[in-house]
Amino acid sequence: MDLSLNEGQQLLKRGVEDFIQREAQRDTIIELRETPLGYSEDHWAQAAEIGWLGAAVPEQHGGTDLDLTDIGVLFEALGYAPLPGPFFSSGVLAPLIIRELGDDAQQAEHLPRIASGEGIYTFALTEPDYGWGPESVQLRPSVNGDGYELDGVKLFVQDAHVATHVITAVRTGDPGPDGSGGLSLLLVDTSTPGVSARRLDGFLGAEGELRFESVQLPRSALLGPLDEAWAPLERALLRATPILCAYKVGGSQAVFDMAVEYSRTRHQFGQPIGRFQHVQNHMIQLVNHLDAARWTTYHALWKLDGGLHGADVAVHTAKITSSEGYIHATNYSHEVHAGVGVMREYSLTLYTRVSRALYHALGDPQYHRRRLGDLLVDYDPPEADVD
Repeated sequence: MDLSLNEGQQLLKRGVEDFIQREAQRDTIIELRETPLGYSEDHWAQAAEIGWLGAAVPEQHGGTDLDLTDIGVLFEALGYAPLPGPFFSSGVLAPLIIRELGDDAQQAEHLPRIASGEGIYTFALTEPDYGWGPESVQLRPSVNGDGYELDGVKLFVQDAHVATHVITAVRTGDPGPDGSGGLSLLLVDTSTPGVSARRLDGFLGAEGELRFESVQLPRSALLGPLDEAWAPLERALLRATPILCAYKVGGSQAVFDMAVEYSRTRHQFGQPIGRFQHVQNHMIQLVNHLDAARWTTYHALWKLDGGLHGADVAVHTAKITSSEGYIHATNYSHEVHAGVGVMREYSLTLYTRVSRALYHALGDPQYHRRRLGDLLVDYDPPEADVD
């Protein structure tokens, strides 16, 4: 596996970097994250015009349909900023789910709206009884005439406060022994009476709470097969997860670069602090976590793009490594910076906050370790599987 970028990927990365330099330097991002929206609508419109929002959308629906590795390069550059906005939830996760489960009419209706930025879509799975496995979905709609009535709560939904549509996991049948049965998806327009959302305060990023109070939905809101949504949903999540990992790799690279620069320019006892062994140890630990996250992430993307055996194992490994690696990277960067690192205007705390907010997104490391353990019990690597 070659981690070097091809010409197209270099152009893509450079385009994001130029955009960030021109439109969204870190002092701007600090201010944006404290606004009610949490991001810039101008940035959103420009991203749609450039084609970033359609990266996971087929060309016939107005997108650019990039390979997953190309999208990973894009999101690593976005994570380096770290540019806020529903780029992942609406630009990657939602279209991958709709492509996997939606019929032709649903794809034709919703995918162009995603690519153009006209609609902001997100995915709601987790509930007060928190968990990312199918067994944790308890929200059960009632059949009401020719449609469904929905009452309940979804928690920790990315970009819930700005979403126009929410792909909502619900329990419509018998869960079976492993909880994966009887699971369906309902595509909810957030302008429907009874739907409300609020952004959760605290150390979280753009996560929110969704409430459904006697929400009336037509039968056409069903996305994919009734009672059998988990298997195709899991395929979509498998493809989306390493893109989120790439965003975290970008953030880890940023805090490493900040630590290197600070260790060279901050002087104590007549010399740069980077010459002190203890500071060097922090830097080595940081780069170890960064490199591990990058290798496992792009290994997973490479396997998915190539349709190679063991891609699921690679994805779970990448999610564990990047989630833990991003937090460790920010911690070690704080060790290098000491007191200056907690100053809001310095911007290191931007990454600290994002690393914590994304730790649980699409499943925390404990969840992915369980999934990985289940897979490895029966894993039989083929003789020709050359990495």
